[in-house]
Amino acid sequence: MHPTRTIADVMTRSVHTLRPDDSITLAARTMDELDIGAVMVLDGEQLAGLVTDRDIVLRAVAPDLGRDSTLRDIMSHDVVWCYEDEPVDDVLDDMVQRQIRRVPVLDRQRQLVGMVSLGDIAAKTQNAGIAGALGEISLPAAPRRRSATSNAGELPEVVNADLAEVNLGRS
Repeated sequence: MHPTRTIADVMTRSVHTLRPDDSITLAARTMDELDIGAVMVLDGEQLAGLVTDRDIVLRAVAPDLGRDSTLRDIMSHDVVWCYEDEPVDDVLDDMVQRQIRRVPVLDRQRQLVGMVSLGDIAAKTQNAGIAGALGEISLPAAPRRRSATSNAGELPEVVNADLAEVNLGRS
C-alpha cells in the first residue's frame, strides 16, 4: 500500500513572481522567456493574485488597456490555492470542480512555496483520474451571449489571429 501523496511531493517549487505594479508587458515577456503560462503576483510576501497568458489576452489585449497597464488591473484576485501538505487527490478534485489547471501552493504560514499544475500531477503520479480531469477542465464553457451591438471585428487583430491559429489546430 502506498502512502498518500501530498502536493509537496508533486509541486513545482521554483515559481516566478512579479509585483502588482509591474506591467503586463513585463509579465508577457517573462512568460515567453521562461516558457510558462502563469506568474504569481506577490504584494510584499503575501500572495496577491495570479496572472495567466489568457488573462493578458482577455483582460488587457482585447479591451485594449495599453502596454503600461499593471498586473493589478488584470490579475485574478480571488486565487484558489492549496497547502503543500494536502493530499494530491483532494486538490485534484478541487481543480476539476473549479475547472482550473494550476494552483499556487502555500505553507501553513500562508507563504508561497510553489505551484502545482495538472501536468505536475500527471508527471509525478500514477493517478488514473488525471486524463479525465484534464478532459473535464478543458471542456469549453458555455458561450457568452453577445449583445446586439457586439461585433467580432472590434477585437484587436492580434486576438483574432491568435483565435484563428487555435482553431486551425483542431480537427
